[in-house]
Amino acid sequence: MIIHPQYNPVALSLGPVDVHWYGLMYLLAFAAAFGLAWYRSSKRDNWTTDMVSDLVFYGALGVILGGRIGYVLFYQFGELLQNPAYLLKVWEGGMSFHGGFIGVMVGMWFFARKYKKTAFQVFDFIVPCVPTGLLFGRIGNYINGELWGRVSDGGYNWLTYFPQAAAFDMEQLQSNPQLQELMIEVNGQYVLPRHPSQLYEAFAEGLLLFIFLWWYSSKPRPRMAATAVFLLGYGISRFIIEFFRQPDADQGFVLLGWMTKGQILSAPMIILGFILLIYAYKRGIYDWGKQAAY
Repeated sequence: MIIHPQYNPVALSLGPVDVHWYGLMYLLAFAAAFGLAWYRSSKRDNWTTDMVSDLVFYGALGVILGGRIGYVLFYQFGELLQNPAYLLKVWEGGMSFHGGFIGVMVGMWFFARKYKKTAFQVFDFIVPCVPTGLLFGRIGNYINGELWGRVSDGGYNWLTYFPQAAAFDMEQLQSNPQLQELMIEVNGQYVLPRHPSQLYEAFAEGLLLFIFLWWYSSKPRPRMAATAVFLLGYGISRFIIEFFRQPDADQGFVLLGWMTKGQILSAPMIILGFILLIYAYKRGIYDWGKQAAY
């Protein structure tokens, strides 16, 4: 099994400026999205590199604003009601993928209006570039030792002891004393083996989804289809991996005694993706290739 190294949150220092790992992951995510979108634009007659620059700007704005607003609305709404200024306390952390996704969709809608494209022409163009951002983001979560997985007694070699979870591990031990036989001491703290769910998400929602979407969108597909596949791919991956991820301490299981907030937010993505995929192929409108309707 693995003991989390407790990395220094500062990746590098440039004089008086400290660059944190999570900020570096955001930078890599935006750089990857720009590079991939630029490459895709070179393969499309109705896209230019200037458009890509605008597109990434709108997307980055949507990720940051939507991610923060979504986190506060979905996970800390009570705190927002008590202290509206909490929304602005970005230095305390807290970003939501589902909020960021909605923010990106809103940004893409404004971009579509500016360049006189349909929203789904823009969505289909950009969604294959999104999973790389998820990949870097989840790696950032792992480096920071946050959003760890659930305790496991499976004995798998990749299970990880997170010293950052020590306080929570002690609470779980009090409710289930049998877990004591799984505990080890790390730097004076007693910790339990957990699934490194951040890496599961990086692999499934990031790497695998990117490979499949990039292949799928490399050939002409009906309008809305690529967006639908992204919704299905992310929604299903997130829903399944939530069974290995520790629910947020202030949320727990919020429905039926087993569903997490992440699963509740992912379920509509799966349903919408399934409906859109069927509708896309039934409608049969193509934006490029021999069947394109210009």
